[in-house]
Amino acid sequence: MSLLKVSTLTISGLTLWLAPPFIFSRKIPLHNFMQGIALVSGFACCFEARKGALKLAKAEEFEALKDAAVNADLVDEISTSVYVSEQQRRKEAEEILASPSRTQHEQETELDLIRESLELLLNRTSNDSNELTVENLSTRQQEQIELILQCHAKGITGKNKILKEVWGVSAGSSQAYRDAKAEYEFLIPFVKGEEEGK
Repeated sequence: MSLLKVSTLTISGLTLWLAPPFIFSRKIPLHNFMQGIALVSGFACCFEARKGALKLAKAEEFEALKDAAVNADLVDEISTSVYVSEQQRRKEAEEILASPSRTQHEQETELDLIRESLELLLNRTSNDSNELTVENLSTRQQEQIELILQCHAKGITGKNKILKEVWGVSAGSSQAYRDAKAEYEFLIPFVKGEEEGK
């Protein structure tokens, strides 16, 4: 029911209630009857206007609740998308922060291997007889040669078993395994030279 209809019924009811005393005469019996009908019609219009106003109020309340629900859904959707994008940005930031440290660690490992290889190369070229000697190696490499010799003394000769015993890495495709394997292959000529020397 529209607001216009409620307004029309209200105005009509008031008019039917207030107009008869000024229009009709009390002395004429037909006028008294018409005045009674006008009063009853005025009451009917007022009650119908009240009923329409209540329906209109309920409809407006329902619309207000519907608008509030739509707004709440919209706010929820926006906050969810903001949260998801924030989590994604945080994850990307963590990856950015984490990746340089891994790269730096890998670079340090590579630099250590290159440094050791250069030291060995310099020691080899500076040695007049061009023989491989353990004395020219770093202390860590000498200790690893000693551990490899101990493994050989125990009967452990497989490359993967020695890598597990000395370096503590299992066969696989990890960077630590590749580094240990390269170092092992680098030290094997020294190990053979030590075994032949004994």
